[in-house]
Amino acid sequence: MRFIWGRAGAIAQKEIYHVLRDPFTLALSIGLPIFMVIVFGIAIEFNVRNIPLAVYDGDNTQISRELVDIFGKSDYFIVHKVAGPKEALQKIMGNDDRAALIIPGGFQKDLFSGRVADAQILLDGSDSSTVVPILGYIKSIQQMAASQLADFKPPQNVNVKTRFLFNSELNSRWFVIPGLIVIIMALLSILLTALTVAQEWENGSMELLLSTPAEPLEIIVGKLVPYTVLSLGAVVFVYVISRTVFAVPFRGNLLVFGSGCVLFLLTYLAQGVLISVLTRTQHVAMQFAMLTGLLPVQLLSGFIFPIESMPVFFRYFTMILPARWFMVIARESYLKGSTFLELGIPFLALGITSYLMLFLATKKFKRDLEP
Repeated sequence: MRFIWGRAGAIAQKEIYHVLRDPFTLALSIGLPIFMVIVFGIAIEFNVRNIPLAVYDGDNTQISRELVDIFGKSDYFIVHKVAGPKEALQKIMGNDDRAALIIPGGFQKDLFSGRVADAQILLDGSDSSTVVPILGYIKSIQQMAASQLADFKPPQNVNVKTRFLFNSELNSRWFVIPGLIVIIMALLSILLTALTVAQEWENGSMELLLSTPAEPLEIIVGKLVPYTVLSLGAVVFVYVISRTVFAVPFRGNLLVFGSGCVLFLLTYLAQGVLISVLTRTQHVAMQFAMLTGLLPVQLLSGFIFPIESMPVFFRYFTMILPARWFMVIARESYLKGSTFLELGIPFLALGITSYLMLFLATKKFKRDLEP
């Protein structure tokens, strides 16, 4: 039978009435995105700051005190002095401090006599994600100290200047919040359809719907339309918050970004329908939604861990995840202003995955229609 938009529209109208009578669905679609983007946008910070630093100044001279001041004024370290190297080590072992600066006696004397003035930095390497940024801070402070304390200036035969493109301030929120949009959209869309359709299975109304002349694709399209509109409304809320509250720039084209949103939403909404058909209970549907939706989006989409740094198997495995491709579209739309042509591969991958998910959901509906 051919697809009839009138029947799909009637199902969509019925679903709209259902959503309007369900305060939980409305609260979930409006409140959850706002809550998540504000809380996680503030809480998630990849720039390591306020590092507690234990300092032992065994020289206690003007130069050694100036070195300690350089660390304290860098906005990265919180300096407090200890009585000796052993206490500094104990502070790190007791998780009171993340690093320690040990300045031995004779530091100023070695510097003024032309010898190398040594100082030791101890770092807590148990959290490797913070060690690399801290080493970068220390390297910058070392160069600053060499210039201020010893009047050392590097040769000017080669003058290298660094310029950061697309995120000149290296503001981690500019990187995090576009990724949060992907997380929020995936979680919201898969939960909306998985829970609401599963509720119909529990109430017995889904069997009545399946007994109508409507084709499975008409049922799916009719059910997805209201939740697509709700999810796109949530995207608008998050977009406004990102631009006004967090001042994240948007350099791209709204048509490019919106097209990616629609493809991504269709994929996860169809996945939610498929989960609800397979489980038919809200409790199990939520567990499957979290397992197949939230966890892969967080861990394997590039939101936290760069895909380029993953083992080869997982680099290829992430290609089947729509969140991996929409993560590229969202971040490049915000920060780079990429066009359809430049995002051709992510759009192609999203188109294929959305078609496959709709196909699987339709096939499962066909099996359920059979007596």
